[in-house]
Amino acid sequence: MNLDELKVTLRGLVRKTIETRFSGANYATLAQARGYADGYMRALLDAGLIDQKQLLELVNAERRLFVDEAGKASGATRAA
Repeated sequence: MNLDELKVTLRGLVRKTIETRFSGANYATLAQARGYADGYMRALLDAGLIDQKQLLELVNAERRLFVDEAGKASGATRAA
């Protein structure tokens, strides 16, 4: 896998963690999602494939995307 593919996988794990958190899932499900994402991030950092700044930018971008999508969905619901 190249770095872009690894980042896509990480974005998916971060997205799943965020969705799990805000969907009202039970603690065990949330803990599992967080564990997968944290472990993947740690592996990328330890392997020197990504630095902390890049990692934070990726996570923040995914959070921002989630919030923007949630806002659009909420606005569409209100308009209907």
